[in-house]
Amino acid sequence: MFVLFDLGNFDWEVLLINTGIIVLKVIGIFIAFAIVKAVGNKVLQRTFTRLMNREDITEGRALTLQRLAENILSYVLIFILVASLFSIFGLSVASLIAGAGIVGLAIGFGAQGLVSDVVTGFFLLLEKQIDVNDYVTVGAVDGVVEAVGLRTTQIRSFDGTLNYLPNREITSVSNHSRGNMRALVDIGISYDDNIDYAIEVMQRACDLVASQNPVVVEGPNVIGVQAFGSSEVVLRVIAKTQNGEQWAVERQLRKAIKEAFDTNGIEIPFPHQVLVQKNGENPSNSFGQA
Repeated sequence: MFVLFDLGNFDWEVLLINTGIIVLKVIGIFIAFAIVKAVGNKVLQRTFTRLMNREDITEGRALTLQRLAENILSYVLIFILVASLFSIFGLSVASLIAGAGIVGLAIGFGAQGLVSDVVTGFFLLLEKQIDVNDYVTVGAVDGVVEAVGLRTTQIRSFDGTLNYLPNREITSVSNHSRGNMRALVDIGISYDDNIDYAIEVMQRACDLVASQNPVVVEGPNVIGVQAFGSSEVVLRVIAKTQNGEQWAVERQLRKAIKEAFDTNGIEIPFPHQVLVQKNGENPSNSFGQA
């Protein structure tokens, strides 16, 4: 049995009015969402900017808590947005979720990983294992922390790659940003050079670097012979620097020591081969043979 609708008697004006009202409500909800999110982020930014001025909270810790608060605000506002859209169309969020059994499905298939992410993220923050701007190593990922969220932690590698790591996969963390760091430089000299004199020249160069660079906390000190290479005697220099400055100090030390060696006639040798020729043997045939 077919039911025919009389389109001629259908009240198109009411339909258009109702549709227009719904569209305006949807637009209004999205506008309100954008305004509330912008205002909320601004308030959080000002709040945590004040916290940075407190002596008991570091800048990295304040930034970590700020990113986390912004993350939570976004989740809450998205939930309110979806609930508001459902109510416009006459749908009950609670009855829709309960009737469809979404809660059971989520717990069975996805919530276990989500709960693990949240719990791990909570302990990362509670134990202050990592903060924003910390240089860390997490598994095979090495870089600077940009955000610690409820589900993921963002680490930017030194080549610019932004890595999103689920918190549950963070089983061990090496934080290189706690306390002073060590600068280490190995320099090779020729076997023909006087080791004691080379150490003296190196130490003078190290003292000059220390006097010119305020980020050097301790040293640099020449600790002596580290190894014997194929064509050089390796001398080692170590120093303690402010966090994150060790690489710049190492570069400065290498430059200063190289210039000091050039001034004092100390050779930094390059790899070379010694050919031993037996009597009556053709050098061209013996060289390079296995």
